[in-house]
Amino acid sequence: MSVGTTVTSDQQLVRLLQIGVVLEEVVEARAAYHYRSLSDEEREALDERIVELLDHAAEESAEHRARLERLIDALDAESVAFEEIETLVRGHYGQTKPEDFDGILYDQLHGEETAYKFYDDLITAIEESDAQFSVDRDRLLSVLRDIREEEREGAQEVADIMEERE
Repeated sequence: MSVGTTVTSDQQLVRLLQIGVVLEEVVEARAAYHYRSLSDEEREALDERIVELLDHAAEESAEHRARLERLIDALDAESVAFEEIETLVRGHYGQTKPEDFDGILYDQLHGEETAYKFYDDLITAIEESDAQFSVDRDRLLSVLRDIREEEREGAQEVADIMEERE
């Protein structure tokens, strides 16, 4: 999901941060859905590292949402209706379904890479903007860079597990 422009106002920034919140929810929900869709035998045969990866990803996603929500709360701008943001994210990101991927790891990798790209684009859009925001720019960028790095690490961890299984 590409941000595609510079960020010029608190309201636009709030909307983009809300997209991040929903994106985190969608990624987490997809991982849970994919795991639940496995048969009992498939779940039992699943490598413990994959189960731990999914658990960690869910915890990390919840933490990312909380951090984004604190930024949103600090901004002095009207929020966009959650349903509007959810529809936008699901319309873009929901074009694929967990079963479209060859296994739970491919789906998780897709989610981690999508989130990484979103945060990378958002950081670039903020850095290229001269706008003054109601939240400290350094704090904003620090939080987003930390989240982006965690998404990069998550994608790398999934890729490493996939490589070991080949």
